[in-house]
Amino acid sequence: MKLAILDGNTLGDDIDLSVLDVFGNVDVYGFTSKDEVVDRIKDLDVIITNKVELNESNLKYAENVKLICLTSTGTNVIDLKYTNSRGIKVANIKGYSTESVTQHTFALLFYLYEKLNYYDRYVKDRKYVNDKMFTHFDRKYNEIYGKTYGIIGLGAIGKRVAEVAELFGCKVIYYSTSGKNSNNKYQQCSLDELLEKSDIISIHSPLNADTENLITYKEFSKMKKSAVLLNLGRGKIVNEGDLAKALQEDLIAGAGLDVLEYEPINGDNPLLDIQDSTKLIITPHIAWASTEARNRMVGEVKLNIEAFLKGEERNIVK
Repeated sequence: MKLAILDGNTLGDDIDLSVLDVFGNVDVYGFTSKDEVVDRIKDLDVIITNKVELNESNLKYAENVKLICLTSTGTNVIDLKYTNSRGIKVANIKGYSTESVTQHTFALLFYLYEKLNYYDRYVKDRKYVNDKMFTHFDRKYNEIYGKTYGIIGLGAIGKRVAEVAELFGCKVIYYSTSGKNSNNKYQQCSLDELLEKSDIISIHSPLNADTENLITYKEFSKMKKSAVLLNLGRGKIVNEGDLAKALQEDLIAGAGLDVLEYEPINGDNPLLDIQDSTKLIITPHIAWASTEARNRMVGEVKLNIEAFLKGEERNIVK
């Protein structure tokens, strides 16, 4: 078979892609622009992609393609209506990044909660040299033990975050954006109730009509002034202009983001004006990308192709 990975750079240069060679000739492209898609897929049997958009405009030239493998869970880059009309199977991957995203959620939280940027700078700026005391804690911080941890979106990642939050002694409450997730272990509540009660709020829901612009200035106004917001879901769930305003006005204590409305970030994003890293930390969509998670990702793609060749449906998107 002929296979190609259209955006191999999104997988990392430390991942062994040779495990896919058992299926045939595999071309690996670092990036593929819109103008390059047709030429690179026209002779393929299997297309492997993360963010390259595939639709009728380019797939109509790929007469041999039988399977599209996504190296992600989201399917928004694929025109499923067209692939279904052609009988092209589309397989995504699930669960590969749960531990990685959970870990990053708490990394963002502790960086903010303990004002670590301030204390690191205090020492490295040599203010701790010949200090009067052995300790310095001018920027006060709190324990998360006993705090209320609100989770928006109790899917696989949300549940894992809830488990870890409990281990730290937090009371977990959650809001189901779809209304479908019911978990008797934790208290389910309305969005307003979650906003008002939570000391920490983390978002782990998908982006859809129900969640786009879910958190605006109105919602920030309902949160505790001591609250920290973490967004590990999708950027458009939080109104970024309203978040910048809320942080500047001290409506909330801080925010940690791994996702943004536009990625890479636009140069005029108002969040870039907030330079105080004890109040705001932004990472460039890396929560999913631990070495272990990316290795699992490639392994899942391999299993999806193996299943397809056996006539089995594994992670086939309906």
